[in-house]
Amino acid sequence: MPSKKIRLGFIGGGNDSLIGVLHKVAAVMFDRYQIIGGVFSSNQEINKATAIDLGLDLSRVYNDYEEMAKVESGLDSEKKIEAVCILTPNFLHFPMAKTFLKNGFHVICEKPLSITLNEALELRDIKESNNLVFAVTHTYTGYPMVRQMTKMISEDVIGEIQRVDSTYFQGWINDIIHDKDQRKSTWRLNPEVSGISSCLADIGTHAFNMLELVCGMKVKKILADLNNLYDDNPLDIDVSVLVRMENGCKGTIRSTQIATGLENSLSISVYGSKGSLAWEQENPNYLYHYTSDKPLQVLKPGHAYNTNLSLDGTKLPAGHPEGIFDAMGNIYRGVARAIRLEKNEKGEFPTIQEGVRGMEFIEKAVKSNKNGNIWVELDS
Repeated sequence: MPSKKIRLGFIGGGNDSLIGVLHKVAAVMFDRYQIIGGVFSSNQEINKATAIDLGLDLSRVYNDYEEMAKVESGLDSEKKIEAVCILTPNFLHFPMAKTFLKNGFHVICEKPLSITLNEALELRDIKESNNLVFAVTHTYTGYPMVRQMTKMISEDVIGEIQRVDSTYFQGWINDIIHDKDQRKSTWRLNPEVSGISSCLADIGTHAFNMLELVCGMKVKKILADLNNLYDDNPLDIDVSVLVRMENGCKGTIRSTQIATGLENSLSISVYGSKGSLAWEQENPNYLYHYTSDKPLQVLKPGHAYNTNLSLDGTKLPAGHPEGIFDAMGNIYRGVARAIRLEKNEKGEFPTIQEGVRGMEFIEKAVKSNKNGNIWVELDS
């Protein structure tokens, strides 16, 4: 392991940010990064307070991302920030990522990658032309048993895939959606900030990404039905999507923010000709393997029967629960390996291509719904 840590800057993720805590813990989990500075909040009091709590040099804490990019780009190569983590609302992802890519910084970005597919494609082109690392933080891909599931399917353990189902159910928006004034108060339902989608962009992309990851193939066609619940609510909060995979098999992607009482229920089930596999985010240490001729098998992390990629993402002995911080930490470690040109396996972190696919999924699903629930093809 290289002795020199990757110098990391944050955009967003201040003391008032829940997602910021997740990223900060994940970044230091394997001792591969050092947080140097950034713009932690547009509120300068929070911006400064966050930096002080982190013990940072306040000269590396900036008023805005443009100033940060300009100043850091001019510093000596042994001192300047190497990678930036973007944790801002959706509409800011593109201009921020573009600015830092053009100035030679690696990027770790929250999803969705951008507001439009064209923006996502532009970021991909800039990233490739500058030979940089770009990760989109689909956090749940970092769980050891998701990695195990992916590998087992690739090794034909369950045979030819015959059906797929990916769901992500939450209920948080139910508390505000029925009050006209309250539903106008959240940026998730503001098209100027969120883009053309709320539920699809926020959690539906996770279900889509998970499906393509574990199956090792692309979703080829979709037919979407979006529900805004109220006529004056501009964005979707409940989504059902029929899918057809590359191999011709069919299935569903369902996501909702009005599943009353549910918390963070992401699950993936893949049904093959020889068996089936199922995993749930709220019980992430259990991977269920079903066959017609044997009792149910339950695989858990930390055991020698798991694959190298699964074991690499397991930090504790078998029987010790791991969670979302560990999953994000695995992603950050994969990014570090890529930045330092170390050997890393496919699937260690979600790449910009997965961000592009997510944006195409959003746009094509909205198009399908708008045009009368028609089938549309994904081709990015």
